[in-house]
Amino acid sequence: MPPTPTTARTAGRYLLLVVLPALAVAVVLHLGAPLGGGPALGTPRAPAAAPAGDALAHPELVLAQLLVILVVTRACGLLARRVGQPQVIGEMLGGILLGPSLFGALAPAAAGALFPPSSLGALGALSQVGMVLFMFLVGLELDTTALRAQGHAAVLTSHVSIVFPFALGATLALAVYGRFAPPGVPFAVFALFLGAAMSVTAFPVLARILTERGLLRTPLGTLAISAAAVDDVTAWMILAGIMAMVRSTSGQTAPWVPPAGLVLFIAAVYLVRHPLRRRVSGAFARRGQLGHDLMAMLVALVLVGACVTEAIGVHALFGSFVVGLALAPERRVARAVRDRLEDLLVVVLLPLYFAFTGLRTRLDLLDDVGAWGWAAAILGVAVAGKLGGSALAAGISGVPWRDALALGALMNTRGLMELVILNVGLDLGVLSLSLYSMMVLMAVATTVMTQPLLAALGVTSEKVVVR
Repeated sequence: MPPTPTTARTAGRYLLLVVLPALAVAVVLHLGAPLGGGPALGTPRAPAAAPAGDALAHPELVLAQLLVILVVTRACGLLARRVGQPQVIGEMLGGILLGPSLFGALAPAAAGALFPPSSLGALGALSQVGMVLFMFLVGLELDTTALRAQGHAAVLTSHVSIVFPFALGATLALAVYGRFAPPGVPFAVFALFLGAAMSVTAFPVLARILTERGLLRTPLGTLAISAAAVDDVTAWMILAGIMAMVRSTSGQTAPWVPPAGLVLFIAAVYLVRHPLRRRVSGAFARRGQLGHDLMAMLVALVLVGACVTEAIGVHALFGSFVVGLALAPERRVARAVRDRLEDLLVVVLLPLYFAFTGLRTRLDLLDDVGAWGWAAAILGVAVAGKLGGSALAAGISGVPWRDALALGALMNTRGLMELVILNVGLDLGVLSLSLYSMMVLMAVATTVMTQPLLAALGVTSEKVVVR
């Protein structure tokens, strides 16, 4: 039976916007192969932190750090809300302000006394616990079933919003590899990581923006949240593969262990997902609430998943994310877990992560016009790939162009998810400190521009029309 004109058009769009960019990534990897990577990738090149025990020997220092971090990030968050930005933007900026980019530059003695290198181990450990729980919540709150009801526009948009920025990020690697890649990082790893970092959307921040503007239950909101869900799952799968490549290349694990272990872990979670859901939903139904025993069991599962993926050479965050995905269909349980954990995460643990990120962000390394020019180029590529690609895919699929641009602006929101990926890259030694700092600036800028763009487009729940 010959294809209908509609089917042919859909296939043509998919070929143009998904298949060709994917082929472009393969071409980039081929072109970059001669650039090499020097000696084998060694141990992670992030600034080494002292063991957590060094700081815990002085609990008064840890308590003082917590106090300052909470006050500064909370104040910045409240200021952000006053100017129409999500609170998380202010908290991200507050973390950067506490680092060497501002506090360390204006008052180096005070910054050194409050955040000595010996204390970063404890701060990093506490923030890591927070991120394990946060990634569990991200996985738990993803609901990809809504994507099926959105038709070809959602399918095309979600795929383009991954592949298009990924291709541009990988292409950008050709230009920045020689300048900013750490010694010994293979070009393929570097290019794939930049592609993954450009592809992510901040699912939690996006959901809050949609809720605040009354767009969450509109067709545009459903399309955006569904596409973002697919983006995050795909980006983390790609990142898991990159982490496996890095750790096998560096000799930290045997080459076959990360991929084989990852496949076995995902298969095991997939096989037990139904009995696990029945057990969890049954316990929840009997009590009518999330009791301490059930909550302890869920946290234990999260920690087991995190420990397994860390042990096989991927990353602890991926394990907690997969456990959350396995339980995501239990929406009542998901809401109850979120209600229990959200306050602890938002008020205490996430600000610690913002501060830990800020302490590793070195804007002082961008000390000339050329460096800031590269930072602007990275931002331009990020916006063109995510906003431009998403809007183009939606527009040619029949979405009115104003709403297509609004969708692109929403998908361009990177927020905390981008910081997570960038910190992983820094810990793995794939990013240099200067490139890491540029990418942090990009994450903040792309999230800040979302609300003004939506306001400029006049997007409200009453004006949204997505066919």
